[in-house]
Amino acid sequence: MTTGASPTRPSRPRRSRVLRFLPLGIAAWLVLEIWLLTVVAGAAGGLTVFLLLVAGVVLGGMVIKHAGRRAFRELSEAVQQQQSGLAPNSSERGGGNALTMLGGLLIILPGLISDALGLLLLVPPVQKAVSRTAEKTFERKVREAATQGGLGDAFQQARMHRPDGKVVQGEVIRDDERQAREPHPDDPQLPPR
Repeated sequence: MTTGASPTRPSRPRRSRVLRFLPLGIAAWLVLEIWLLTVVAGAAGGLTVFLLLVAGVVLGGMVIKHAGRRAFRELSEAVQQQQSGLAPNSSERGGGNALTMLGGLLIILPGLISDALGLLLLVPPVQKAVSRTAEKTFERKVREAATQGGLGDAFQQARMHRPDGKVVQGEVIRDDERQAREPHPDDPQLPPR
């Protein structure tokens, strides 16, 4: 059954500029890492580059292990304080563990640029600046989502705009509503059967 309206294909949402160029950026980063490793290998020798890569894996593993232990210790202390009824101590240095782990992961990745970025993330002033920037960006994105209808509205739109363009009209009737709608046989307004 058609209503005479021509079916329209829903337009695909536009991807952000960052997501559009991310694969190109990753490919350029990989090419730059390989080129830099070959330049260093030509100048200092292949054994030196190999030792640098192994040292990066060992150092990155130690950084991640240390940050993980510190995060677990802070979590267990916070749980103990909460169970004893004390307010959490806000003067302690919280956070930063995620950025430290990210720095360790970047050090583990083979390449000199990723090693430099990982070591840069281990510097406390850089961690604070990155943390503040990430927090402000996250808060802005949450505010934008709230003003544009939020996630509930996004799910509603995804349900209504199906890929094939078909819309199924209907009404949901719950069992308790059906029982309330069904008339009793003793109802005098009904004609006899």
